[in-house]
Amino acid sequence: MAVKIRLQRYGSKKRPFYRLVAADSRNKRDGRYLEIIGTYNPLTEPATVKIDEDKAQRWLAEGAQVTDTVKNLFKNAGITKKVN
Repeated sequence: MAVKIRLQRYGSKKRPFYRLVAADSRNKRDGRYLEIIGTYNPLTEPATVKIDEDKAQRWLAEGAQVTDTVKNLFKNAGITKKVN
């Protein structure tokens, strides 16, 4: 099973709100997920990003892949993969 950390869209039309989730790559974008890692609200100024760093590090250590957008969010939040 390939796990990806990606955005899951919530909110109404033209008012997006996202959850960062760990999900099986075969599931739909807004489908079933394994765990919620954080949230992202691009409508606030500046954009609000809340990430549980412990959960993110655990999934990265288990080999989860991240999407390009999530990679940028992690980079801005200072979360990188720690090599043990």
